[in-house]
Amino acid sequence: MQEPGEDVLDAAIQKLERALAQLETRVASAVRDAQQNAGGAFDQDRANLASELDAARARERELQEAGGEAAQALGRAIAEIRAALGEERAASLQDGGQA
Repeated sequence: MQEPGEDVLDAAIQKLERALAQLETRVASAVRDAQQNAGGAFDQDRANLASELDAARARERELQEAGGEAAQALGRAIAEIRAALGEERAASLQDGGQA
């Protein structure tokens, strides 16, 4: 047989157990949501970094091409200068001068 206060105590224990179960469910859900959001932020950061890397690589290719074009232009300019100097020297030698 139960004492008169035991029914009230049992009811309070059951109520507390239900409240704890609900709290555990909510905490688990909050943790799951936080993990998903954190994963989404990580994925977004990774996507941003990949995009920036692609842009940097494209810029690097552009700069390499521009450098190659500049080197070719300098090579042509040097050749033209040498040719002009060679012609000048040849003309000077024909005139009897010394170079």
